[in-house]
Amino acid sequence: MPGPIQSIERAAAILRLLARGSGRLGVGEIAESLELAKGTAHGILRTLQGVGFVEQDRDSGKYQLGAALLHLGTSYLDVNELRSRAINWADALAARSGETVRIGAPLEGRVLVVHHVFRPDDSPQSLDVGALLPLHATALGKVLLAYDVTLVAALRGGEQEAYTRRTLTSPTAIKRACAKVREAGWAGERGELAPDEAGIAAPIRGHGGIVVGAIGVSGPVDRLCESDGGPNPRLLGHVRDAARAVSRDLEASRR
Repeated sequence: MPGPIQSIERAAAILRLLARGSGRLGVGEIAESLELAKGTAHGILRTLQGVGFVEQDRDSGKYQLGAALLHLGTSYLDVNELRSRAINWADALAARSGETVRIGAPLEGRVLVVHHVFRPDDSPQSLDVGALLPLHATALGKVLLAYDVTLVAALRGGEQEAYTRRTLTSPTAIKRACAKVREAGWAGERGELAPDEAGIAAPIRGHGGIVVGAIGVSGPVDRLCESDGGPNPRLLGHVRDAARAVSRDLEASRR
């Protein structure tokens, strides 16, 4: 089995040192603290700076943790808090609805499934935790798109991928759908990612009312949708109740 990679260990040590310290540290201070050659420390710092994990002050030349690394840390904490606060409500939603429940959060222009509760029957199912779903073709994704202009901007490159003949692919159609989601307070999908599958989702709000994720149910079109194509009112009510409950827990955790 291969051993540890020394350069990565040293980079991690530098990041931990900067995280513990107050203010900024110079190359010499870092090298001395970690018993590294000054040239070695400088090379690692330059590499970390190149990927945004550290930043260098122009006036003093000293280093501090970079915005990219801080963002990664914040995203990790947010996703894990979202999941921990939502687990009980997701289980209850699956029991009430009889359908699969997923919780999603945005990640690099996709929907990251951070929690998945199986449909409460004996049918064979596969775990979706960690899966990345398209924003424009899922109910979870439409919720996230509707409340985050940065995600919408990421779709401005033109037509999006069509998974079925019902998938919304044009920026105009997607923007129109997002407006409807904001007006209604929920999103639906019907045969847009898979021909016979449907979904209903609602926003999860964190501190200050900011949408940090979405919770929803998914299953066959004939179970989730009415004959007119709209969502089953009972399921929609359960989804919205669960979303509000998770949102209350997230807000309460910040007080």
